[in-house]
Parts: sequence; structure tokens; C-alpha cells
Amino acid sequence: MKIAAISDIHGNLAALEAVLADIARRGADVIVNLGDIVSGHLQPRETAARLMALALPTIRGNHERQLLGDPARMGVSDAYARAQLLPQQLAWIEALPASLRLRHDVLLVHGTPASDLVYFLDTVTPQGSRAATPDEAAQRASDVDAALILCGHTHMPRAVQLPGGRLVVNPGSVGLQAYDDDHLYPHVMENGTPHARYAIVENDAQGRWRAQFHQVDYDWEAAAQLALANGRPEWVVPLRSGRVGLAT
Repeated sequence: MKIAAISDIHGNLAALEAVLADIARRGADVIVNLGDIVSGHLQPRETAARLMALALPTIRGNHERQLLGDPARMGVSDAYARAQLLPQQLAWIEALPASLRLRHDVLLVHGTPASDLVYFLDTVTPQGSRAATPDEAAQRASDVDAALILCGHTHMPRAVQLPGGRLVVNPGSVGLQAYDDDHLYPHVMENGTPHARYAIVENDAQGRWRAQFHQVDYDWEAAAQLALANGRPEWVVPLRSGRVGLAT
């Protein structure tokens, strides 16, 4: 089985289209979407429409949960998306599951099996964020009985083989290659280039899963200009460079 995993699109339709074209060129049996689909000051309505038409196996991320919540507690990315989405698009988001079994040995989650906010393959400390150790990842996987666990949330492409053989894969972000956050401790997540990212995961004749990570060119300058025009200047540098910074 050949699975193309996408995640963390954040309304970046141009990046999504580039990734879908690259997947079509490489081939996949199925494309799965791991959440954080529309939140952000780009094209949430158009992104939702594109994905609804594709009807991919899809789970919600923390941003889908948040944009359906209390407006008084909503962040600016979620509030912008909520205001742009059509009623049928909000209904689609509301119906998305928090996790999904693609088949008996493949589990889709956004953060970890227990939480859409916890980083699976990264660990936040007072010194910042770093890659998780296999033991840390195993603790977060708990006793989940899936040979392959696909996750998102951190925007960082990673794969970790757990003790016992389970593989956890984060495909990285389609739409936003850097951000800062203060959950647990202040930290930044940066991929260092603006390319859209995704992963293809295949199992071999013995059933062992292997991941390949892909970076895709798209017009990130146009995306940066759209974020600026829509009132989100702090997204300009991340979209242009894959680094956190302020627009000048």
C-alpha cells in the first residue's frame, strides 16, 4: 500500500495544488489529510471546497476544533477562517473525526492518540523545541496497536521507529513552514525553506513501513503577498523563507 500523507495546509491553496500535482506524478493508492486544514489568512473557503470535492480520508486538527468553538476564545487564524467558510463547509469540518483507522494497522491522528495539542515527534523544553527521542515518542504512542501512525501538528517532517517496530510519521506542513508558539514554553518551529511538504509511506512485501519525504516548489511569494493583503504580516517571512520573523 502506498499512502500519501498531507497535513497542516492552513488555507494555502497554492501549496496544496502543487502537492496534489506532485502526488499525482509519483502515484499513491490513497491520500490522507491529517488536519489543520483552513485556519489562516490565505484561502480557507477555496481550500475547503477543493478538499470536500476530493473526499479524502480526513481528520480534524486542533484548529478545526478551535474554529468551531467559543468566538471569545478564538485565535486570529481560526476567527478569519470561521468568517470566510460557508455553512456547508463548517458542517463538513464539524463532521470530521479526531482520529481514523485507514485500515486495521494504520492510524491517523493530528497530535498524539490522546491529544490534538501534544507534539508527537517533537519535545518542548524551557530551552525550546527539539526532536523527540524514540522513548518519548513511544510513551506518547502508548499501547496503540497500529504498525503505522500518521500524525501532524508540528509542521516538522519526521519519522521515528518505536521499540517493537511501530513507525510514526509526520509528513510536515503543506502550507506553513515556520511558526512560533507559547504552549508549554515559548518556542519556534522552522523548516528553513518555504517549500510545501508531504510524505509517501509504503509497506514492503514483509509488511514493513518506510517513509519518503518530499518538498515541492510553489509560488510562495504570492502566498506571502496574500497573507499581507489579508492582514497577517507576521506570516510573510515564514511563507517566504521557512523561518520565523517579522515583515519589513
